[in-house]
Amino acid sequence: MMFMTKQEKILLTGGEAVAYAVMQIDPEVVAAYPITPQTSIIETYAKYVSDGKVNSEMILAESEHSALSACLGASAFGARAFTATSSQGLLYMNEIIYHFSGLQLPMVMAVGNRAIGAPINIHCDHSDSFTVKDSGWIQVYCENVQEVYDTILMAQKITEKVSMPIMVMQDGFYTTHSLQPIFVLPKDDVKEFVGEKLKTENLSNTKMTMGEFLLQDSYFETRYQMGKALEDSLDIIKEIHNEFYDLIGRKYDLFESYLTSDAEIVFVLLSSSAQLLKEACDYYREKGKKVGVLRPRFLRPLPCEELKKELKDKIVVVLDRNGIYGSEYSTLANEFKGYGKELFNVIYGLGGRDFTLNDAKKIVELFINSKDKQPKVQYYGLRNDIL
Repeated sequence: MMFMTKQEKILLTGGEAVAYAVMQIDPEVVAAYPITPQTSIIETYAKYVSDGKVNSEMILAESEHSALSACLGASAFGARAFTATSSQGLLYMNEIIYHFSGLQLPMVMAVGNRAIGAPINIHCDHSDSFTVKDSGWIQVYCENVQEVYDTILMAQKITEKVSMPIMVMQDGFYTTHSLQPIFVLPKDDVKEFVGEKLKTENLSNTKMTMGEFLLQDSYFETRYQMGKALEDSLDIIKEIHNEFYDLIGRKYDLFESYLTSDAEIVFVLLSSSAQLLKEACDYYREKGKKVGVLRPRFLRPLPCEELKKELKDKIVVVLDRNGIYGSEYSTLANEFKGYGKELFNVIYGLGGRDFTLNDAKKIVELFINSKDKQPKVQYYGLRNDIL
């Protein structure tokens, strides 16, 4: 198949890849407040602004709450808006996050996943974005820098097509600060793919009310409408994935299945660590072991029926970079209850604890050789000497 556009290969970190994609989109408003490991996104974009490469109004807000508030006002007026954050910054935005989805306004926000304090930690786990997974935002989790760049472009089109806000996640430092060679599109092709900016001049004399006070007779229905919009977005997301594939030849789906069709054991996990599990499964496949990896890209909306079909009659091992706090399973594992014939949960890598290829192999080997001896839930790599 001949693809329509010629791409350039360049070296970028995950943070720079976000800024580069947003530069090509050139939103009217970018409002942000710095926080590690998100800061490189906004630093890079600020350089594009100062160099005159974009026409964005850049607002250096006094807090994350103010940054997202500015974006909400811009989006409500019909402008494209963008921001980025991490960890405590995402928590500080919490009130406005719910306003955004409740008003069903379009916007893209990039998140560099980072642990939540206390104690303070600047490294990766998924506890920050999990706190708002049920806020009504679409959530996408990316594996590498190429996927980060591509997803930001697709996210802009998705959010405007479904009129719901979208978060694009990447692992803090593992992806945000890792240099990888990626293919980028010409700016004109990005403009054509994403489409023209929303026109704001026709809204200047329009009277509207937003965020009304709703009581028992109508609030219930707005929650239903928000949930229905997320559910209905699945087909639109697939359409935009196909359009992107036709343009550049990189194929994306709601989730990635790797060697799962005949697998007896499937390891489910998000983001960058999936690369290591895939290598580990390759290693054991060569030894005749039927293992595979399933990596959800979209945690919200979760394509439940497709996932159930994919995992039917398989042993499911969910690896979660988030702890268990008063529940039977971790946050991610709870999403997969009843999806296979048996469910196990492995907690790993909290606060950026190193997770290597050797670790991935050890986990796969545990379930190949001694599945019946494994607890339903375990913390892998826990240092008992400091408990």
